[in-house]
Amino acid sequence: MIFRCLKSIVFFIFGCILLTSGSSLAQSGSDQYDYIDISKPFLRKIPLAVPLFKNETDSAEGARLSELSADLLAASLDFTGFFKILDRQAFLFDPQSDGYLAPQINFSNWTVIGAELLITGICEENNGKIAMELRLFDTFKGRRILGKKYSGKVADHRRIIHRFCSEVFEYLTGNKGMFASNIAFVSTGSGNKEIYSCEFDGYNPQQMTRNHSITLNPAWSSDGKYLAYTSYKQGKPDLYIKNLAEMQEISVAKKGLNITPAWVPGKFELAATLSFSGDQEIYLLTGSGKIIKRLTEMQGSDISPSWSPDGEKFAFVSNRSGRPQVYIKNIVSGKVKRLTFEGNYNTQPSWSPQGDKIAYTAFENDRHNIAVIDVEGGQPLQLTYESGDNEAPSWSPDGSLIAFSSTREGPSRIYVMTASGTDQRRLLVLDGEQTNPKWSKNDFNN
Repeated sequence: MIFRCLKSIVFFIFGCILLTSGSSLAQSGSDQYDYIDISKPFLRKIPLAVPLFKNETDSAEGARLSELSADLLAASLDFTGFFKILDRQAFLFDPQSDGYLAPQINFSNWTVIGAELLITGICEENNGKIAMELRLFDTFKGRRILGKKYSGKVADHRRIIHRFCSEVFEYLTGNKGMFASNIAFVSTGSGNKEIYSCEFDGYNPQQMTRNHSITLNPAWSSDGKYLAYTSYKQGKPDLYIKNLAEMQEISVAKKGLNITPAWVPGKFELAATLSFSGDQEIYLLTGSGKIIKRLTEMQGSDISPSWSPDGEKFAFVSNRSGRPQVYIKNIVSGKVKRLTFEGNYNTQPSWSPQGDKIAYTAFENDRHNIAVIDVEGGQPLQLTYESGDNEAPSWSPDGSLIAFSSTREGPSRIYVMTASGTDQRRLLVLDGEQTNPKWSKNDFNN
């Protein structure tokens, strides 16, 4: 049984889960495959077969978990937009009687239905605990290319599956994906604009603020431990910085506006727009809300900062040229350059995790749409067309997906698409409207 086999595996902490990572199952790094380049637009999807997992427990709960885990794994990898998940009805495979190790697998049964990759699993449930062995195979070469063992609580099977999804995605792309991330957003479901969050795929939405007022502009710190936002709960737009573990917060309540926070990557510092001096200018603050320095000094409004991954530059919106446009400022040199020139109303910049592109909201022909432009400038690429108003782009932590809000089906909802604009689909449906999504970094430790 798997539990007996796992006794010799070294355990490490995975939040509330104890994970075992069976290094003996994985191939050497020199054998690593490069199937997917997530930077390529309109990439061909890789056919992937995910049969039901073998159930090693003679119980209804074990059978349920085996099926649930296989379904979750398939859906999670499908969410990335880079895989074509094959229909199980075409499989010549019985998870209970057929083998799940390379010598036992008839790979021609998989290649004949077009599968290029295969994931098999074995699942055991015992007294509220779960153990899994999961393997990724190259069907054409007839070999295993990745294998892992995990154990933990039954209630945490989602984290186990998403950990393996991250392993698969990193092995095939060199990137961990977004499987341990969350998305914060604004929703009117309570009757007021409050901040909610959900897992990367829309699962488990939860209300994070209860200010009974207008609450806007959520921003995650790099470690996911703090959330900054703007709220009118004291009658005017003030900035709040909340410690999510202790549920304590401090406020920045200068005269005028205190809006659009953005955390500096890897630091307990954030930029925000304050107007106590008269103009709306961007300032650098400590994580406790103290002003470090002023970052912009130009007549007009400067708002909506978004940091480059190295923290040496930030994009922002300014009307210094007459209408709102996206600019970039280099913190070291102090130089500012205008980035957007097409259209006369461009806002809400979001800097990609790779550092090479900026997504933003462009208003033209009475519609808001999402566009992407290289940080060096040039011709922008419009990603949304003729589908309501599309606003507030936010990159997934690996840069492969973009979350945004759209009115294409009526009330504003949160949608996701690939970085090339393909596979646009709704993330979740809640009461009221959902806007202003903000993707967190990956964190498998929470």
